[in-house]
Amino acid sequence: MAKSSEGSGTVIIKKYANRRLYNTESSSYITLDHLAQMTRDGRDFKVIDAKTEEDITHNILTQIIMEEENRGQTMLPVSFLRQLISLYGDSMQAMVPQYLEASMEAFRRNQNQFRQAIEGTFAGGPFAEIARRNMDMFEAAAAAFKATGGVPGATPAAPAAPASPASKEDELAALKEQLAGLQDKLNKLGS
Repeated sequence: MAKSSEGSGTVIIKKYANRRLYNTESSSYITLDHLAQMTRDGRDFKVIDAKTEEDITHNILTQIIMEEENRGQTMLPVSFLRQLISLYGDSMQAMVPQYLEASMEAFRRNQNQFRQAIEGTFAGGPFAEIARRNMDMFEAAAAAFKATGGVPGATPAAPAAPASPASKEDELAALKEQLAGLQDKLNKLGS
């Protein structure tokens, strides 16, 4: 029985006809929730059909997204889903996966840069705890914005170009100003 791909660290998950998932690394049955957590933890896995040996990882990941969306963890606005569906069979279909990957990578990079800038600004000082709380509130506000679908009719933005060093200071100042504005709004909502 295969444990993982030759030295790649990819965990092999077998899906049986009875819909059970078997982790060959831990020799145990797991659930979709376990696979979702493995994804969040950055663990690479491959799901194969136990009978046909077909790679069904894409199907399983899509199923995990559906489970999350059904639990009220909606991240995919209806307008985005409609646009995505309309691209199936379109001449641009082949370009969509690369575009979405690049967009998500740019989003993750920008999110990490923002988090590091905020943490670096207040790290070690008396305002560190306040900054942490503000960051938590900012992330909650961003999540709420995503849950409402953002700006109606908006299309995904192209990946942002890296900012020049001089504009990063301006960006940080603008972000601090926006964060203060969000904090004021949240304080007003909380009272």
